[in-house]
Amino acid sequence: MSDSKTFPKLLEPLDLGFTTLKNRVLMGSMHTGLEEEKGGFEKMAEFYAERARGGVALMVTGGISPNFRGRLAPHSSQLSFGWQVKKHKIVTDAVHKAGGKIAMQILHAGRYAYHPFSVSASKLKAPITPFTPKELSDRAVRKTIKQYAKCAKLAKQAGYDGVEIMGSEGYLINQFIVTRTNKRNDEWGGSYQNRIKFPLEIIKAVKQAVGDDFIIIYRLSMLDLVEGGSSWQEVVELAKAVEKAGATIINTGIGWHEARVPTIATSVPRGAFTWVTKKLRNEVSVPLVTSNRINMPEVAENILADDSADMVSMARPLLADADFVVKAEQGKSDQINTCIACNQACLDHVFKNQRATCLVNPRACYETELVPTPLLQKKKIAVVGSGPAGMAFSIEASKRGHEVHLFDKAAQVGGQLNIAKQIPGKEEFYEAIRYFSGQLQLSQVNVHLNTEATVEILSQGFDEVVLATGVTPRTPDIKGIDSDKVLNYIDVLWHKKPVGEKVAVIGAGGIGFDVSEYLVHQGESPTLNLDEWLKEWGIDDLYQLPGGLLGQTEVSPPARQVTMLQRKESKMGKGLGKTTGWIHRMSLKHKNVRMVTGVQYKEINEQGLVVEYTQSGKQELIEADNVIICAGQLPLRAMQMELQEKGVSVHLIGGADVAAELDAKRAIRQGTELAFTI
Repeated sequence: MSDSKTFPKLLEPLDLGFTTLKNRVLMGSMHTGLEEEKGGFEKMAEFYAERARGGVALMVTGGISPNFRGRLAPHSSQLSFGWQVKKHKIVTDAVHKAGGKIAMQILHAGRYAYHPFSVSASKLKAPITPFTPKELSDRAVRKTIKQYAKCAKLAKQAGYDGVEIMGSEGYLINQFIVTRTNKRNDEWGGSYQNRIKFPLEIIKAVKQAVGDDFIIIYRLSMLDLVEGGSSWQEVVELAKAVEKAGATIINTGIGWHEARVPTIATSVPRGAFTWVTKKLRNEVSVPLVTSNRINMPEVAENILADDSADMVSMARPLLADADFVVKAEQGKSDQINTCIACNQACLDHVFKNQRATCLVNPRACYETELVPTPLLQKKKIAVVGSGPAGMAFSIEASKRGHEVHLFDKAAQVGGQLNIAKQIPGKEEFYEAIRYFSGQLQLSQVNVHLNTEATVEILSQGFDEVVLATGVTPRTPDIKGIDSDKVLNYIDVLWHKKPVGEKVAVIGAGGIGFDVSEYLVHQGESPTLNLDEWLKEWGIDDLYQLPGGLLGQTEVSPPARQVTMLQRKESKMGKGLGKTTGWIHRMSLKHKNVRMVTGVQYKEINEQGLVVEYTQSGKQELIEADNVIICAGQLPLRAMQMELQEKGVSVHLIGGADVAAELDAKRAIRQGTELAFTI
């Protein structure tokens, strides 16, 4: 049953002349790490085929380099030789068999390459790698253009339906386009016409190599978000020239990797940059794709209905749910496993040279490995705790055919996700709870809320007991810790106990940052108010300045005066996500949060918290109406021993197993793995 009435624009075909895309969904390019793994192409084939079966019109692979120097890392993928075609055919055959189309992204890292052989328009080191690039000679520039064309020709031989030329995000082509990185005085530098000659010659060479019946997507940096970036007039000029040079589709690129503005993190409002794509609509006639933080069909439909773009690009939302498009077609968008834009299992993994996956969908990129074993014996299983681990286990175990009973003392499912959703910038956790609670119903799990699962209940009639009881806040040994002014994060976020004007937060892990974020905000979160968010990060939505940056930020005053403290002398927030930690730090700096490292906690008294600096031995009184403890957790697993003594088979998952921060990624994966084998 197709319900294209619900999302008419999203599900409308797009005629490209020589071929037609079945709907307006492009799966944006995303490196998975499978590209370099042994047997990775077979795994990648199933990864993309599953998304093709899920209804995606056109997918774009992770970046593949056209030559050795353009590789992102020493062992990253490149396509330069005929013998490499065979591997790619494994992927394209699988996608075509599943009814989809796939384009290969050609990406030359330029000065972003993480190896000593990097090259760029000029000899200028990027702030995000330790290597200084060599300046490309005129001869090397021309050779690189030919290598792009050869790479595209090989991609066509490998069965790809098209290529995407990566011209944004601060990679090599982008480095030629802007004065920030192009200091040349030959025909590839100087005037804007000279600086854009490089991408235009690449498009022409690629077009000549692949012919007319092949999709050429050009990823255009429409908003650089760095000093010395392109002006709006320049973006328009390049877009028109790109169309004339032979591109089939222009895709939107937002921000350089070195930009100090978040572009895809969960605190970025949905569709926050679609206004840029819309601005270009009247300037070109090729289809335009808009991108960034589009994670539900309703959001995509509104963007297309508003005439902001011809297609929407989604990468992470299709990691989270391979059946996104099919569910939209069937009018089941409430059953979509929504991307919460956390980056924890996708980008954070890739930047650490690990395989990408997804916090809410651990099967992503593990489609051939994380599979349920056939059920040999149906069991009656009790699960205690309906946090991420308990819910993930219950759903998958029930789908396999077990009779599952899920117990929780609380009145609602979700566990600590109910705390996360209240943090300004983490509203997407509401979607995770919506999805998992819906799946509990659909998979017919017997849910017992407001029910304490005692040893007595659990030791009668259950074949297995799974303890997903989570964690309890750890109370450090500090003089005066039992004072009325001391609260823990559960008191603040769950029990809503009143908090004074001046606050000291002990502990600077993820929870310390979340609590601080919660305390400095009052009223609506900027994530839910695009105008306020753009001002907070200094983005010029009138686009009157090069790079789209205002040069100053406009932040509403903090609701409280907060001091965050940690014992370690290392940088505060060092353990936060690799791609999001800097955002959390900057967000709190915007709100004048004081960050203090390298202290011992001496005492809590009437005035506040007394600390001693480890290096100097000096003491300081930090005045505080309340001291909030975010100093780690302890696992809740008291029942384990008693149950085992009664001969009950017990499994620990999530925080009950390891209390390492609030780790939903590990909890959901652990719950899923156990459910597939129990």
